[in-house]
Amino acid sequence: MKITKEQVEYVAHLARLEFSEEEKEKFTTQLNDILLYMEKLNEVDTTGVEPETHAIAIQNAFREDIVRESLPHSLSLANAPSESGNCFRVPKVIE
Repeated sequence: MKITKEQVEYVAHLARLEFSEEEKEKFTTQLNDILLYMEKLNEVDTTGVEPETHAIAIQNAFREDIVRESLPHSLSLANAPSESGNCFRVPKVIE
């Protein structure tokens, strides 16, 4: 399969994009390179290979949603440079 410059122009028209002649040539070449690479990949024998959704095994990284005790205010504010009541005090940003 090969992409022609006219097909690139047609898709650009549908997407309401305007390209210069140089850009059209460049995109035509790039799309043809991608298609050639895909044809090369299709030559690989994948018989017996189980389909995967990820290249590496991924386990669920989320923890259980369990209500637990949080840090007490005094401990969470222990290293704060400045505090006001139960809050961090920060420098004023807006004048």
